[in-house]
Amino acid sequence: MALARVQATRGPLPPAGGSPAASRRRRLATAEPTAIAEPRPLPGGQRRSEELARLEAALFMAREPLTTRRLAKLARLDDGTRARSLVKELRQLQDAAGSAFRVEQIAGGFQLLTRAPFGPWVRRLQEGGSGGRLSPAALETLAIVAYRQPVTRAEIESIRGVGSEEILRQLLERDFVAIGGRAEDLGRPNVYVTTRRFLAAFGLSRLEDLPPLDRMPAAAGPPAAATPDSPSS
Repeated sequence: MALARVQATRGPLPPAGGSPAASRRRRLATAEPTAIAEPRPLPGGQRRSEELARLEAALFMAREPLTTRRLAKLARLDDGTRARSLVKELRQLQDAAGSAFRVEQIAGGFQLLTRAPFGPWVRRLQEGGSGGRLSPAALETLAIVAYRQPVTRAEIESIRGVGSEEILRQLLERDFVAIGGRAEDLGRPNVYVTTRRFLAAFGLSRLEDLPPLDRMPAAAGPPAAATPDSPSS
């Protein structure tokens, strides 16, 4: 490809019988430089600025929601205010282009997620993977923690009617719940609370976004209790 771009040579031709490699090196050394073409704007004026492209790249690679301060640092922006402005601009571009992805504000930050209508297709990629879904027992336990936190294991078990030690261990390992301190009860048992990962997995910006219990069917479990690890929003 490099030789194909050579447009002209300067100086006399190499003498006949010279080394082919040497002749090729002389031609490359005297070749006219080839300009790099500027990227063409996308249809509808959807070309990203350098700042916006850096921000979008940071969101694409992030495995968890990013605060505006963190986004500003990763994308080398002036401050969080500039990051928030670019997030708004990126959302508008995604909406206008009918993108399958959208930046959503969840768990105290921003994350690039698959739009809800594409959830069924995305989940097919996760079928057969280990640890993709929570069991009904884990969802039930997680719902109790979400609505009753801070809550002890004894309180969880009194509601469920069965032991919950193993389920709580699994939720701790997957970072959906955390130990939030100790109760004042006899023995000072641990109390459990939900985490930022819980908010992100269920598309919540804060705990106050949980639907009221009186609006939920009796056996519905936590909100959007289908695939917590799904990238769909």
